[in-house]
Amino acid sequence: MTETVQTTTPTASTRSPGALWRGMDRVWLATLAVLGLVAVLDPPQAWPSLTFTAEAVWNILPFLVASVLIAAWTKATGLDQQIARATSGHPAQVITLAAVFGALSPFCSCGVVPIIAALLAAGVPLAPVMAFWLASPLMDPQMFLLMLGVFGWPLTLAKTGAAVALGLVGGWVTLALVRRGGLADAMRPGVGPKCCAAKKSLRPEPVAWRFWREPERRATFSGTGRETGLFLLKWLTLAFLVESLMLAYVPADVIGAWLGGDAWWAVPLAAVVGIPAYLNGYAAVPTVAGLIDLGMVPAAGLAFMLAGGVTSIPAAMAVFALVRRQVFALYVSLGLGGAVTAGLLFSLLGGGAVS
Repeated sequence: MTETVQTTTPTASTRSPGALWRGMDRVWLATLAVLGLVAVLDPPQAWPSLTFTAEAVWNILPFLVASVLIAAWTKATGLDQQIARATSGHPAQVITLAAVFGALSPFCSCGVVPIIAALLAAGVPLAPVMAFWLASPLMDPQMFLLMLGVFGWPLTLAKTGAAVALGLVGGWVTLALVRRGGLADAMRPGVGPKCCAAKKSLRPEPVAWRFWREPERRATFSGTGRETGLFLLKWLTLAFLVESLMLAYVPADVIGAWLGGDAWWAVPLAAVVGIPAYLNGYAAVPTVAGLIDLGMVPAAGLAFMLAGGVTSIPAAMAVFALVRRQVFALYVSLGLGGAVTAGLLFSLLGGGAVS
């Protein structure tokens, strides 16, 4: 008589709590950890942060879903190869259009991240993407009218011009670096198309518009959509949670109070503080207007709005997870350098004296 030994595979219910925690994604764990710390250290802030994060994710969800579906569709049909070929042949026109269109698009520094992911996944070269990326959070038609009513023509036109100029300069700098052999792969491994996909895009191939008829293309569509969607969702969730805490513990008026005065370092300091500080374009308008009334030079206000609009800690978290470190460093450097340069030029042209 032989004795049989039955073996069972551990399931989620039989695994130890430690194994379950180790199996979870680190970004989701970080989100839970931050929320747990808030619940312990400052219980009244836990629910507002949770609701703020949920509302922010809900508001950006249409853009997120659309960008993920577009990225998956272009990949499954092979349209990404055609897009890469079309946008790589005329860099001057494409970069210019990207900068101008970015200045007209209604995306904030966080809201533009899913769009950028879709563009990069579709095979659009990094140079025009960088141009759009830099210009998009800085200006849109609603922002133009709001600033015009509060600041008047000089500062409004200065920020509009700076948005387009920053996109153009960023696009051309990126193109020069790419042509010198740098920034070959913009997206992190596992997030975007591999090197072989970039090489394959150089070969003309027909687009399979009805991709669902081929099992391999259906698998590409579902796989790309799932991976891109989950990646963006987890990082944006953590970013919005951090944003809620920054708004709660570091109010915009407190940040702005550090930037008062008209000393020579007002413009560079305003740009440096604007990079990590969260202050979206619409919230920045009344804050900067109040500081200008209290004696802050308009040039410093311009530098602060530009640097804060290009990137912030919440947006930087998502950007850092999306692209390679060299691309992230270039993006932040262009934003900081562009904000300082625009502020100083505006000061020299009479937008605010720097003593």
